[in-house]
Amino acid sequence: MTERILVVGEALVDVVHRMDGSIDEHPGGSPLNVAIGLARLGHPVEFASRFGPDRHGELIRAHLAAAPHLTLSTGTDQARRTSTARATLDQRGAASYEFDLVWDVEPALDARPVGHLHTGSIAATLAPGADAVHRRATATRPSGTISYDPNARPSLMGTPDQARERIEPMVGLSDVVKASDEDVRWLYPGVPLEEVLAQWIGQGVALAVLTLGGDGALAMTSDRRWQRQPATPATVVDTVGAGDSFMSGLISGLLDAGLLGDVAARDRLRGADLVGVAAALDRAARCAAITVSRAGANPPTRAELRDGRPG
Repeated sequence: MTERILVVGEALVDVVHRMDGSIDEHPGGSPLNVAIGLARLGHPVEFASRFGPDRHGELIRAHLAAAPHLTLSTGTDQARRTSTARATLDQRGAASYEFDLVWDVEPALDARPVGHLHTGSIAATLAPGADAVHRRATATRPSGTISYDPNARPSLMGTPDQARERIEPMVGLSDVVKASDEDVRWLYPGVPLEEVLAQWIGQGVALAVLTLGGDGALAMTSDRRWQRQPATPATVVDTVGAGDSFMSGLISGLLDAGLLGDVAARDRLRGADLVGVAAALDRAARCAAITVSRAGANPPTRAELRDGRPG
């Protein structure tokens, strides 16, 4: 097994506008949140992204430096400027986003072997970086496993038809795909959720998962059997980063179970049923529950996960 776990994707600062008029700034970006989540769960992670030497870039650098087991790919911190996302929270704590970003990740990528690659969101759809991400995934496929979260951003991805032109080739390269029900309803209007899961399994995905907010998640394995994973009860402060925390918990659980990390792990995952992935799904749900119980994209450590509450 190749030990290298590589997360590729955008690093930006979420400028969060709350209903009471307050404004907070949090380092964010879906893949950054997943990288932080995996590192806090004890996995050595390399993060390939792009941010600059400005104030927002220094905020990201400090946030990443505080995560144990996390290193930056060469070139990650050498962009001209740092991207931002304005997140506006509604009465339920749900966020809507407006983005100001440039995505060109090629200088932060190399050809060294990868045991497991995770990517998704803007990184895999926005040119010119999306092409580099797709090439990195294609190069990883012969020897490593891949997880992917489409994390649809309609304001950046065009029409659903245009977004699917980018998203479906990445699905076809992936072993694990996780998306939200909102993502899928936008990408595949009118198509039942279970049918979308089955379509992804038909493209070669071994485990497809849809998160349903407070209603838990749907999961389908290669045998096309599906089940609902209940949500872990939590008092919601906001939902920023909840899906990313679920993703990092899912990857973590599958890595610990030997179901991700190399070609042999891929074969084991393809042969796994819902019982075989149950522990990973449970870990994902518990990670998300801890994250929504506090402000911002703040995934749990392994100690918090073990205790079942924030430390």
